[in-house]
Amino acid sequence: MSTPSSPLRQRITKVSYPYVAKLHAAPKLTLPGITLVLALAGVFAPVAVGVPALVLLALLLGWLAFLSWPAVTGGPKFLRIFSILIILLFAVSRIANS
Repeated sequence: MSTPSSPLRQRITKVSYPYVAKLHAAPKLTLPGITLVLALAGVFAPVAVGVPALVLLALLLGWLAFLSWPAVTGGPKFLRIFSILIILLFAVSRIANS
């Protein structure tokens, strides 16, 4: 039995569908590659490039977490939130240390 979803979730899912379909049709290493490039840029690039890369990475992971949230239970939900928070905290620390 499916749970009813909010109008916001339905709208975001509908708007996201073409992008998710493109990611699904792309080679399997596309999404991990994007994630890796953003993470490496966030860690090793100068602050002016690194912080926006980390914010983009957090947004990407947040978007994917939002879309998959109803299908995930328990521990993986915590790990998704935790990873996004760690990325954002690292971005703030990069700003503070510059």
